[in-house]
Amino acid sequence: MATDHIRYDVLARDALRGVLRKVLSDAAAHGLPGEHHFFITFFSTAEGVKLSPRLLAQYPDEMTIILQHQFWDLVVHEDRFEVGLSFGGIPERLAVPFSAIKNFFDPSVHFGLDFEPSDMAEPPATKNLPAAPAPPAVAAPAEALSEEQAEEPAKPTEGAEVVRLDRFRKK
Repeated sequence: MATDHIRYDVLARDALRGVLRKVLSDAAAHGLPGEHHFFITFFSTAEGVKLSPRLLAQYPDEMTIILQHQFWDLVVHEDRFEVGLSFGGIPERLAVPFSAIKNFFDPSVHFGLDFEPSDMAEPPATKNLPAAPAPPAVAAPAEALSEEQAEEPAKPTEGAEVVRLDRFRKK
């Protein structure tokens, strides 16, 4: 097999990260249009990820956030995004490099991007090891979901589990 000196894989990965950067930049500037919302899964210990010690203890491997109704101060940089979210009623500020993102999904239009493990900035301790599933962090209230979304069973992705938000409601 011939050697790929051009590195088409790297060019394609960077182009897809550019799509993600553009979508988040538009959301930061204009808000989320229509029913669009985003599930973003990332490695919580990847280089450049900034989480509170509390969140890092809860999500030591990977974390899934939802950008839908309750997020604030979304700022997109060339190499990362920063956003404010509430976890268990406690406001937090996260910084996530695009290189740490594992999956991006917009369920309103069934569009998703998956980044190969070799594409991601995994921490050295976890390279070449299978990722253990971690429950996602949920940043949108159950009341914010449409009836269709609330009744729809969660669709897990490899390495992460999407959990119905009403599981976290106090009864």
